[in-house]
Amino acid sequence: MLFGLKVSVRGRVGWHGDYYFEYTECDSTGSRWRVAIPQRPGECTGLPDPVQGTDCTFSCEAGEFLEMSAQECTQCAAGSYSLGSGIRFEEWDDIPPGFSSVATYLDNTPHGQEGPSCNGSSWIAQGSYVESNRDECSVSLVYAVHLKKQGSVSFDYQYVDNNIFFEFFIQNDQCQEMEKTSDQKWMKLTSNGQWSKHTVSLKSGTNVLYWRTTGVTVGAKVVKPVLLKNIQIEGVAYMSECLPCKPGTFSKAPGSSSCELCPRNTYSGRGASSCTPCNTSTHYALEGSTMCKARPACSKKDYFQIHSVCDEEGKTQIIYKWIEPKICLEDASDAVTLPPTGKREPCPPCNPGFYNNNTATCLPCPQGTYSDGLKECQPCPAGTEPALGYEYKWWNILPANIKSSCFNVANTKCDGMNGWEVAGDHIRSGAGGSDNDYLILNLKVPGFRLPTSISGTSGTEFGRITFVFETICSADCELYFMMDTDRRSTSVVESWEGSKEKQSYTHIMTKNASVSYTWAFQRTNQAKDVRQYINDMVKMYSITVTNALDGVASSCRACAIESQQPGSACVPCPAGYYIDEETNQCLECPPNTFLSGHHVYGRDACQPCGPGSRSNKEHSLCFSDCSFTYLELNQTLQFDFSPLGFTGSIMNGPSFTSKGTKYYHLFNISLCGLEGHRPAVCSDNVTDLSDKDPHSAESNSVEAFICQSTVIPSDGRGFRVALTSQSTGLADSFLGATIEKSLNGVAARPELFPTAPRRVPDINFYYRSPQTTSSCENGRNTVVTLRCNPEKSAKGEISVPRECPAGTCDGCTFHFLWESSSACPRCTEADYHQIEGACKGGVQDTVYVWTEPRLCTGGVALPMKKSMSCEMIDFWLKVGAGVGAFCAVLLISLTCYVWNKNKKLEFKYSKLVMSANKECELPAADSCAIMEGEGEEVEDEVVYSKPSLLRKLKAIATKSLHFFIPCLLLLKATLQVHIIT
Repeated sequence: MLFGLKVSVRGRVGWHGDYYFEYTECDSTGSRWRVAIPQRPGECTGLPDPVQGTDCTFSCEAGEFLEMSAQECTQCAAGSYSLGSGIRFEEWDDIPPGFSSVATYLDNTPHGQEGPSCNGSSWIAQGSYVESNRDECSVSLVYAVHLKKQGSVSFDYQYVDNNIFFEFFIQNDQCQEMEKTSDQKWMKLTSNGQWSKHTVSLKSGTNVLYWRTTGVTVGAKVVKPVLLKNIQIEGVAYMSECLPCKPGTFSKAPGSSSCELCPRNTYSGRGASSCTPCNTSTHYALEGSTMCKARPACSKKDYFQIHSVCDEEGKTQIIYKWIEPKICLEDASDAVTLPPTGKREPCPPCNPGFYNNNTATCLPCPQGTYSDGLKECQPCPAGTEPALGYEYKWWNILPANIKSSCFNVANTKCDGMNGWEVAGDHIRSGAGGSDNDYLILNLKVPGFRLPTSISGTSGTEFGRITFVFETICSADCELYFMMDTDRRSTSVVESWEGSKEKQSYTHIMTKNASVSYTWAFQRTNQAKDVRQYINDMVKMYSITVTNALDGVASSCRACAIESQQPGSACVPCPAGYYIDEETNQCLECPPNTFLSGHHVYGRDACQPCGPGSRSNKEHSLCFSDCSFTYLELNQTLQFDFSPLGFTGSIMNGPSFTSKGTKYYHLFNISLCGLEGHRPAVCSDNVTDLSDKDPHSAESNSVEAFICQSTVIPSDGRGFRVALTSQSTGLADSFLGATIEKSLNGVAARPELFPTAPRRVPDINFYYRSPQTTSSCENGRNTVVTLRCNPEKSAKGEISVPRECPAGTCDGCTFHFLWESSSACPRCTEADYHQIEGACKGGVQDTVYVWTEPRLCTGGVALPMKKSMSCEMIDFWLKVGAGVGAFCAVLLISLTCYVWNKNKKLEFKYSKLVMSANKECELPAADSCAIMEGEGEEVEDEVVYSKPSLLRKLKAIATKSLHFFIPCLLLLKATLQVHIIT
């Protein structure tokens, strides 16, 4: 289905009561006919006959329309206008006829859940512009037009929030998208409060125009809608009628191609040829008003205070002024009066780098001199040079390179108002025309120039801007800090919502280019034409920029001198050199140290690299060469992380927003980088698709050791490609690698991951990003934990904590676990052992195997299998076993025999002793033998002679041992031969 009107296919002009004229479709010869069409078919007769129509290429000029009766171009009357061959939509009190707002919500929800309803989502008319939806529905503003010739469509838009995807594309009558380059389809972000114009060519025939927005609210932050106005289409053959001027405008002359705004204190209705003045004593009207409004009584919201310019006596005072244009009545009964002028007070001193030459103005110090703002400018001492920059902390007048302005989304005139006002020790936001005005403060820096001594360094910091501010708000105010580099495009660096205590913010410039810094303050983003929150404001206390190209000096810094001779000029130090405090000569930093920023004075400027890192040749940074060494239990573990050194990625999710939109977090990780370079790139393919090279200067991408992007899958919103947005750098510098749980204030949290089951320690890589945010005052930190897991591949697998699926639990420190076999130490001789085989066929094999579980990779390889000759020892082994068994049986038998014999002798001897004691005398000395039959046993005869019984027993045992010892020796020799073999 086509939406809108087919302009000029049939010209419905030339009304004659009961009928009107139309053109037929053009035939193959380019001809057509003018025919009369009755208002009500069949209710009238006598219609004019068809006549030959104008040529199909016929068209009217701007300010004219085609009068069908005469088929001639006629000038528009006063109070109306015509574009000739185009049509413009500039009134948005309602959605104009022909436009349709179509809301869709495609498959984004988790399985089994119903998506949210988008019936209430649509583009909303806001008077002078149309506003997109603020939710997560995809809503298209659609208009169809039929062109007789090639033309174009142009429109003004505001697109400030990258939480919305905004695309403009064209389809034909077959619902096929026209071939358009991607930079024409996806809209680029605009600066807050500023309108951008977009123009696309149209082909002849039917063109269906789509303005489509899709919100993605990853957090709780409310998205800012897209605004459209002044949609103009060129390429229609003619206007069938003139358009009346909208209320608040007029055209006083016939043949006008546009209408003008009514001046202040006048108004007009629709189709006016002039504006009607208001009674200015009781009523007022702003420029472009449709009616006069009664003047209210003056209140405190209708005036503001400023500090007067210092006079010749160096005095200033507070002056109160009515906000212009003044719309209130001072003589009303309940009106307030303007407060009296304050007392004259001494002017604040000049800002550092300026001096007062006894006049009312502060002048910059001449080149080569410095001043703190209180004293006269003085030349820098020998061996020093001026520290150039800006340091604004006194606000009597706006500095020459700072401008103040006001923008309004509805394009009402607030340009004549100062968006910011000086107030002595601070500068603050002004009143503006309404609460949703953008109050702009702009500082332009033509470029940066490093001090002479460090102009040869290769550091990444060229300068920095620091400002101190606070916001005081009762509504949904927001302060934006934006930056425009080389006049390319303005991007939001940081923003703050609501009231904020006095705080400091610093942004580092990593590129030497001209830059424009902008602060934009908005009291509320709701459309309001009144000053309800006039007391909501932002106060800026100081703004400091270092190394500014056209800056002034508030102090001098030490520099390297060419020689010790008096008057020697400053000379640049080579990259990686510092200035010696005693001689002011350039000396190279020691190995594995780096220069911190551009502070090069003194040996302490060379700071040691962190553990597991080394410095590059220029000593500008420290990096990891993907190797690591660790000493554990007198054993040196060496690691090689080269397979992990290149970029690895993890896409965790899916996650779902509050309305069910599916999205993923994509992390690109470059563990080691390329000698300090950060090859991990996250690109934004929505807000800047025109840049094909992610490394080009114009590319809207982030380069870091670790970066993050939000990815909307193509199957989730009907997009043809996956969308990546909100790219952020998480790791700009490498701090070091260690097994310790913290480094330089960055703490690892091993409890977030499963406990390592193996004895190889986890190695933590620490990174830092110094850019601060409103939630991370100390910047962002990242810890990548490498864990040895032989079951993983060489590239391994990256995971995030289960408790923190976004990779971070506090939004400031990110944690990743990288399990890989490449995270295991290099293999050494201690990681394998040998196994000897049996002797078979005179050959014995020795093989080497890894000790299980194998917890190493690379390094030494397993030795080859070894084979060596051996003797067959089975026969001698059997002989030895037989002899050993025989000797063992013999020994046992002899032992039993000796033990039994000994028992019998002990018994006989005891009876003999007992008999002798009973008779109290011993047997005769000539014979001690026992006669036959005297003992209980007659088996043996024991004759006691000079050798004692104990000696005889010993002799018997000795004889037995003399027989047994050779058996033992033979058995021992047999076993030794077997072992040696």
